[in-house]
Amino acid sequence: MISHIQGKLVEKKPTNVVIDCGGVGYHLNISLHTFSQIPDQENLKLFTHLQVKEDSHTLFGFSSTEEREIFRLLISVSGIGSSTARTMLSSLTPVQVREGIAVGDVALIQSIKGIGAKTAQRVILDLKDKILKVYDIDENSTVKSNTNKDEALSALEVLGFLKKQSERVVDKILSQQPDADLETIIKLALKNL
Repeated sequence: MISHIQGKLVEKKPTNVVIDCGGVGYHLNISLHTFSQIPDQENLKLFTHLQVKEDSHTLFGFSSTEEREIFRLLISVSGIGSSTARTMLSSLTPVQVREGIAVGDVALIQSIKGIGAKTAQRVILDLKDKILKVYDIDENSTVKSNTNKDEALSALEVLGFLKKQSERVVDKILSQQPDADLETIIKLALKNL
């Protein structure tokens, strides 16, 4: 019903924003990923998802249509509500969620607070085919880049860097250059650590 909201940013918190649009302040729930993407300027446009329940109407805001699409796919899974989907998109980037599902990485999905092994398996089972089809992902290429990521992370760990810190840097590199080879990933990571 409401595709996006564009207006003046009135309030910005890690979990929500208020956008003044034509004199009406819209309260939008957001993920930490969207929070990190919001520029500190007055005019803001967020893509939205309106959730209508018996006792409430809740607006969710997203910095990109891709994040909104991942959110909608997640809430279509039995056992995943809007707050769990938002937590997933706060813990991982939309690309990480998408690729985790595409390669069947149960451990990655299960690493999110509130998701157990069965729910993680259900998310992958229900969404893997949709994600591969919608994003036209070749399973083999995703596995290859994941292998490069894993090898790069273990190399950086051997060099004495903390895994969490290394993972953030490597994920950023892979989001900018998805086809980067192992050597390139490690070189760029060393520059940014």
